[in-house]
Amino acid sequence: MKKEYRIKKQKDFQYVFKKGKSVANRQFVIYTKEKSDETHFRLGISVSKKLGNAVKRNQIKRRIRAFFTQHKDTLKTTEYIVIARQPVKEMDYHDIEKSLLHVLRIAKCIK
Repeated sequence: MKKEYRIKKQKDFQYVFKKGKSVANRQFVIYTKEKSDETHFRLGISVSKKLGNAVKRNQIKRRIRAFFTQHKDTLKTTEYIVIARQPVKEMDYHDIEKSLLHVLRIAKCIK
């Protein structure tokens, strides 16, 4: 995923948390903030240390990034922050994909 697609700064995270809307299911919490001036979406990922060691957390982040890269044509130009919850650590990519699609449909972020 390219650099311009990522949210890295604490200031940007706080902006989306305060001004955006949140939607959740059992596996993920997603904060969204509409950005009409952007030409593409931006993504921030948060995975707690409670979910496992660094290898497991990075694996979860890679799977979430892979989902957003694969579905970038169907997503609205919005800023997303994805927070992984406890059940994610036992899920494979296909389960993560289904769960993210579900929560994004609830948030009405799919074109």
